[in-house]
Formats: sequence, C-alpha cells, structure tokens
Amino acid sequence: MFAVLVGRWSWRRWLIAQREYGHCTARTLVTGTRDDVEYVIRQLEQDTNKGYSIVGAALEDGSQTPMIVDGRTYPVVGTTGTVALRARQLGADSVVVASRLDREPDFIKRLSWELEGTASELILSSRLADVAGPRISLRPIDGLPLIHVKIPEFEGGRHLLKRAMDIAISVLALIPITLIGLPIALLIKLEDRGPVFFRQVRVGRDGTQFKILKFRTMHVDAEARLAELRDANEGSGPLFKLKHDPRITRIGTVLRKFSLDELPQFWNALRGDMSVVGPRPPLPSEVDAYGGAVYRRLYIKPGITGLWQVSGRSDLSWDESVRLDLRYVENWSVMTDLMIMWRTFRVMIDPKGAY
Repeated sequence: MFAVLVGRWSWRRWLIAQREYGHCTARTLVTGTRDDVEYVIRQLEQDTNKGYSIVGAALEDGSQTPMIVDGRTYPVVGTTGTVALRARQLGADSVVVASRLDREPDFIKRLSWELEGTASELILSSRLADVAGPRISLRPIDGLPLIHVKIPEFEGGRHLLKRAMDIAISVLALIPITLIGLPIALLIKLEDRGPVFFRQVRVGRDGTQFKILKFRTMHVDAEARLAELRDANEGSGPLFKLKHDPRITRIGTVLRKFSLDELPQFWNALRGDMSVVGPRPPLPSEVDAYGGAVYRRLYIKPGITGLWQVSGRSDLSWDESVRLDLRYVENWSVMTDLMIMWRTFRVMIDPKGAY
C-alpha cells in the first residue's frame, strides 16, 4: 500500500511538472454566453494543474471580438452553432458548455451527437460557485439530471472530529515549538529589549473575541504609529498591509517571511479559541466593516493556516480573500484540512505574499 501511494504521488508530481511546460493538457474550447465563458476560463486558468489549455471560445451572440480575461487574450473562433465544427478543426480534446441556451433546449443533446467520432470530451459547467465535490451528487430520474447540493453544517460529529484533531496536532506541535521558541525569544529580546510575545484582540466563532498569541515582529510602539501610516496602506478592503512596513524589526522580517511568528497560535488552538485550519482571524475593526455574506466567515473558528495562507496571503485582494474563506467555511473536510496543512509546510519553505 505504501509503494502504491508513493508511486501515485510520484506520477502526479511528474504530471504537474509536465503541465507547467504545457504538456499533457487537454486542448479546450469553451462555449456559451460571454459572461459565462469568461467565468469558466478564469476558473480553469487559476489552477493549471488540472490540465486544461484554452484554445478558443464560441459565443452565443456571434461576436468575433477576442476575449480578454485577467490580461490574457483568447480568440473567439465561432458560435454555439458551429462549436462542434470548430472543435474538429482545432483538434480540441474537450468542449466545455458554460451556459444553458434557453432558445435551444436540446442544445446539449445535439452537441453530443455532433461530437461523436471525434476525440472531444463534452463537459457541462455549472455556476454553483464554490460548492465542493463532496457536497454535490448527481441523481438522474428518467432522463432528468438532478444535482443535489448538501446544505452546509456547522455543528455535529464532523466538527467534534475537527476539534479532536486540533487538540492532537496542537499538543504534538507545541513540543518542538517550545524548543524552537527559545532561540527566537532570545533574538527578539536582544534586538530592542521589548516583550517576546504580542497579544492582540481578534474575533472568533460567532463574533466571540479572544487574544491571539504571536511572536512579536514589530517595535513596541507599532500600534501608536499605525495612524501615521494609514495613507500608505497597500492592503485591500478593510485590511492594512505594507510590503515594507517600517515598524517591523529585523528579526520580525525573518519570522514573518517563514510564518514563524504564528507558531504560538497553536496554544490558541489548544485552548479552543482557534482551529489549526480555518478562515483568517479578523480584527474587530475589520468585522465592523463587514457587510452581507462576509459574516459567514465567523460561522467556524479561525485558523492558524487556511486557503488564504496557501494561496497568496497578502498578495490576495480583499474579494479573493473573502471568497477563499467562504469556500472553506461551507466546504471543509478532514481531507481538505490535511491537504492545507501539507501545502502550508511547502509555503513556509518557499514563502510568497508573506510580509
């Protein structure tokens, strides 16, 4: 079993490496309305590991204007009526239908017939945005495909299992953290004689406030100097971020780069204030600026790491950060948590967006 797992992991790493060079990808044609096609292209291009290479678009309105998505140009090669012909001419491996055509209810059936005898695979895209696979099941009833979406749950056995995993991982992590923390604490103390730890009020599950524990990475007067730096804010939304924050100490720069300043948060996870994996723990001032669905971030405990941590961190826009957090809140699973933990180790070794 171990050999099989290692073998599958090795082949997957090889495949991902090949796809980074444009090999082993499916030449993909996307068809539908312009808005839906743009949405599908953006989602497919965000994760190149999935192996879709967009070769063109076929639009319902017959427009021939090239599509520009996130700064990249994609040719419009036809219409929904000629998509099968264009797929043959372009040698497309996959055709993604991004929209349901109201004027032609049998469009999917007709297209599947027209693609017979080609190497093309027909894929139907749904705008069920940010709904993970485990929550979706397909149950056809006499030719009617019914997509069942499980309602998110925020209590119950899965959450008890998550809490048990938090306790076990925190206990195991705090042992080496204690050893690593001694030289870190000494370096922090030697730089400016200030306190080793930084405590700050954050907002947890259901709006409950707690004090987060971190290694101090800023000078002791950092909070007092915040007002004078507001105009230079490089963060988005209610977040305050500076790539070159003058309040950060020399040792703090290193700690932040490799996320070592966050190690004491395993004590918060052990206490139950936080989870090992979860949404980013917000400040009370950020929560005051929340609107609409953003409050759903508070439906579960914030995490030491999360999708935001392994997807760009401070380089993310406010909207993208919210989208990732809401996706996690509604779709998390034990396997997702383990995957994020593994990716966190990789990010710590090769940090991006950490400042």
